[in-house]
Amino acid sequence: MRLILTTLVAIVGIATAPLAATFGPLVEANDLANALDAKQPVLLDIRNDGYADSHVDGALWAPYKLFRGTKDNPGGLMDLAVLEEHLEKLGLEQDEPIVIISEGNTDTDFGAAARVYWTLKSTGFTDLSILNGGRIAWRNANLPLNNTLETAVPSQLNLEFDTTWLADTQHVSSVVKGENSGLLVDARLPEFFAGDKAHGAAKRPGTLPGAINQSYTTFFENGAAAISTPTDISALKASLGIKGDEEVISFCNTGHWAATHWFALSELADVENAKLYAGSMVEYSNADLPMENTPGVFKNLLRQIGF
Repeated sequence: MRLILTTLVAIVGIATAPLAATFGPLVEANDLANALDAKQPVLLDIRNDGYADSHVDGALWAPYKLFRGTKDNPGGLMDLAVLEEHLEKLGLEQDEPIVIISEGNTDTDFGAAARVYWTLKSTGFTDLSILNGGRIAWRNANLPLNNTLETAVPSQLNLEFDTTWLADTQHVSSVVKGENSGLLVDARLPEFFAGDKAHGAAKRPGTLPGAINQSYTTFFENGAAAISTPTDISALKASLGIKGDEEVISFCNTGHWAATHWFALSELADVENAKLYAGSMVEYSNADLPMENTPGVFKNLLRQIGF
């Protein structure tokens, strides 16, 4: 089987051109509805649960778990052959317009859509969009829903993984050591960055040495579930200290919240050289690599037992 390893060799020339965006990286519910007949995009409902109860009319079910790693490393990249098999069953073609639909209940739902978008883009799909606000935005616009299981004619794919938008643990470690340059951005909530909270699968709380904290919530107004396009790209770059084509690596616990941060930078703000550390702090902490903001042994023990 072809495995996506943390030491992947970059594949030159695959999916490195800008997306041929039928709708652009983001599409609003009414805009999508008005273009369905003319553009005929594939709609992917990525919720793990709820599809059988209600989904956007015509949407195929492609649950988020198909795009995730193992329980002990949820952000890790999955077996490419397995992913290929799933996508073939959905009948996907790499050059057709695809719209990704999450639930849209909270801002964290967007991370699932962004992670699926990143995965598809990295495997050669060239016309991708996210329905802003997800299924709930579609429902609130009084657009048609149903509970019919949609099927597709299987396709035949030959996926390759382009590492253009990926930072693996080896590379992140080299940035931490100063062997390579790069801006490390912790996209988690401040309490995770400070080491006061940690993901259950992480060995230790804390963050990457030298990282700055810019939460993914920066791109959502007043807790909204729909992401906001940055209105001042220069101000956004200044807030991160981006002056040119510096490599910017977004990370979180498992590459979920950070996928939103990567999407906002790469797809909405056109920040060059934006990358996602897919495995993020769960993978990094379990590799016993140097960390910052990590509490002492006693404090960490108290945290683990709930004090």
